[in-house]
Amino acid sequence: MEKSKQVGVIGAGSFGTAIAQLIAENVKVLLYARNKEMVEKINTTHKHLGVELHNNIIATNDPQHLADSCTLIFPIVPSVNFRDMMKTFSPYLRPYHILIHGTKGFDIKKEDLPKLEDGSLTRHHVHTMSNIIEQESVVVRIGCLSGPNLSSEIMAGQPTATLIASKYDEVFNLGKKVLKGSRFQVFGSRAMVGAEMAGALKNVFAIGSGILGGKGMGKNIQSMLITRGLVEMIYFAKAFDIDKSAFLGTAGIGDLIATATSEDSRNYTFGKRLGQGETLEEIMSTMPELAEGVRTLKIFNNLSRRYKVRVPITQMLYKIVFEGFDLDKALKFLISYPYDVDVDFL
Repeated sequence: MEKSKQVGVIGAGSFGTAIAQLIAENVKVLLYARNKEMVEKINTTHKHLGVELHNNIIATNDPQHLADSCTLIFPIVPSVNFRDMMKTFSPYLRPYHILIHGTKGFDIKKEDLPKLEDGSLTRHHVHTMSNIIEQESVVVRIGCLSGPNLSSEIMAGQPTATLIASKYDEVFNLGKKVLKGSRFQVFGSRAMVGAEMAGALKNVFAIGSGILGGKGMGKNIQSMLITRGLVEMIYFAKAFDIDKSAFLGTAGIGDLIATATSEDSRNYTFGKRLGQGETLEEIMSTMPELAEGVRTLKIFNNLSRRYKVRVPITQMLYKIVFEGFDLDKALKFLISYPYDVDVDFL
């Protein structure tokens, strides 16, 4: 990719901005935000979210301009908004475009949402972000960006790594070319569905880990939850014949550890506040950005029950978050749960 060529980033939230900052070290970036006032402020002050933006970043609220200017595009918006975003951009996307999304969650079409409430949801009704790109556009070359990428640490210039998963080598190679730097390593994988699943499901256990933190629990029980949470993620992958290799790498255990142990993680913070006694409604109304794990937990629990996947932590977290189940009783149940063996998925 020529140095003069721009790369597009859709979404000016914390992660989208962090990725834009990384890419701007290698190539010019066009950063899309829907809000016209935000775009004008970014371009006038060259600051956003309290961070001085790289000189290579320009903001726009024109989807056609971004699509016409950029072949490589990174869509990074919350899963609940992802389909609408794709419908906005779809008229301007062509088969030559390459999309590497950085959204960790699931989507359910509006007409299928009642199935989530009545328990009739199936795997067919749940879509990853790559599914949405395929359904809503003519784009063929699709990738997924996943890994331990806490936005605040990236913004602060701390080193980390990520995974780009795709069926196409050129997607990985091009993504690596624009992202890799002295503080950012990029790994490749063909297990895109596994990477998407791992990136979404780990948020559920980050909430659980946060609850333990809010209750003042120590590292022993936190480590147990993270480890058994990984097992439940892999059980789920096996139930749907998904390549489990991604769960044991950067997108799985790597991202799980970062998200489930950091105060900078929205999902951990959500869980911590829940553990300190706040209600779901109180937390959701005061968090500046969505905790993806809340929506994923409802979907994960629903599918697990329907397909009889053994996920006691997930089921108990659902009761805590959505039914107000007593935290002490939940912990007592999980401590006494009859696990037969430690590792039985290899």
